[in-house]
Amino acid sequence: MPTPRTLAGHLPPAHDANRAAALEQYQAAVTAMQQGNYSAAHPALEKLLETAPPEFIDRIRMYLSACIAQSKKGANDFTSPEEKYDYAISLLNDGQYEDAREHLNEILDGDGNADYAFYGLAVLASMTGDTSTCLDKLTEAIRLNSMNRIQARSDSDFQDMSDDPRFTELLYPEG
Repeated sequence: MPTPRTLAGHLPPAHDANRAAALEQYQAAVTAMQQGNYSAAHPALEKLLETAPPEFIDRIRMYLSACIAQSKKGANDFTSPEEKYDYAISLLNDGQYEDAREHLNEILDGDGNADYAFYGLAVLASMTGDTSTCLDKLTEAIRLNSMNRIQARSDSDFQDMSDDPRFTELLYPEG
């Protein structure tokens, strides 16, 4: 019986061990991407470019580009905690509260006396309606640097806290 033909030439054999292995590697790389593991998917896809059947190449390149873009997206090299703080505040202003919280907490992990990180967490808590956390973090920021009290008095990010007597007492202590 003759081999079936297509317009492009001959069909690949029904079962090709190399093709099956490439398909398995391709599926593993795509699964890694779907799970957000771009650092594992990237080299797997690059390796596949060398051995994959031609009909996979375009898709592999597309996924490879996505891996590179996602890897760059998450990579931020900060030269100082202050730069990391500025980035966290930009995330906060952009409404990315959990990412901002993560960066502020990373600053505190490196320096438990970073008053500005406590202040940022207080602002975040105020913006998200977490009164108790706001008061706790702002209290710590003021304890570490009394200038934070003066800054908080005119900070519009605390406007939702202005009716709380504990907040007022914290900013305008008697005596």
